[in-house]
Amino acid sequence: MKTTWRTASLVASAAAVLALTTACGQDAPPPPVSQNVGATAAPGAAGTAGGGDQAGGGQGAASPADTAGELNVSTNAELGKVVTDNLGLTLYRFDQDTAKPPKSNCEDDCAKTWPPVPADDASAGEGIDEALLGEVTRADGTKQLTVDGWPAYRYVKDVNAGDAKGQGVGGKWFAFTPEGKKARGAAQTGLSTRQDPKLGEIVVDRNGMTVYRFMKDEAWPKPVSACTGACLEKWPVVAPVDFADTKGIQKKNYMTFTRPDGAAQQTINCWPIYTFAGDKAAGDTNGQGVGGTWYAVRPDGKPVGASEK
Repeated sequence: MKTTWRTASLVASAAAVLALTTACGQDAPPPPVSQNVGATAAPGAAGTAGGGDQAGGGQGAASPADTAGELNVSTNAELGKVVTDNLGLTLYRFDQDTAKPPKSNCEDDCAKTWPPVPADDASAGEGIDEALLGEVTRADGTKQLTVDGWPAYRYVKDVNAGDAKGQGVGGKWFAFTPEGKKARGAAQTGLSTRQDPKLGEIVVDRNGMTVYRFMKDEAWPKPVSACTGACLEKWPVVAPVDFADTKGIQKKNYMTFTRPDGAAQQTINCWPIYTFAGDKAAGDTNGQGVGGTWYAVRPDGKPVGASEK
């Protein structure tokens, strides 16, 4: 059992986004984000550190969720090099967690779908820098493995070594690279279009998640988002995407703007765009028509199935 840990730190700054100035407004760069590794580990007993996917401690042989073992680097055909546990299962990080300080925001039902990786016996195999490994104490008192400060998880739908079905889920879950960063794989277009069998040609983000418009927003004379507060938990904004990183999107009035909270948001034809938390996988369109105010977006920025104001 591993009894000591070394710590490491990572400081990352989000790049400023170049404005595409148009008649309907102007943009601003997104705020910087900093990341850091955490915790010094202490000896711990193996147990039910699987993160809430089962009740009670139980006796008998440990399940895969009870151990991490020696971490290794595996090569995925689509994602490149990713971190796996001793069984070859892919490890993931969650965008809503933090690394400075390390903190998991995946609890209850979330932790059943994304079992936290226990820290107790994790060790660095070939290709893994031991200095990047650490741990964080979860709300239930269990110790969760961190990689460069980011809490590590498995995905319940990954059942075979090499599976990476959790990649890009909800636009927030990503496999770990050996450096603790998000696996991106081959270069993907920031915004593009796909042909949906029901909705026709619609805009999607780099993870294939459907992009939406909110009919209570405004575009003229400048973009204004009416989605604030709790609304943003269900409808995350699409962050700025350089037009050079798009495919099939109309260039006219393709711009970003600064929200009241200081965040920068992308627009198409000056209309603010969002994704939907209820879409769990690429190709989902669960947000279409929600509340009679949310609609998928066409390449020219028009809503699918709704009339313009």
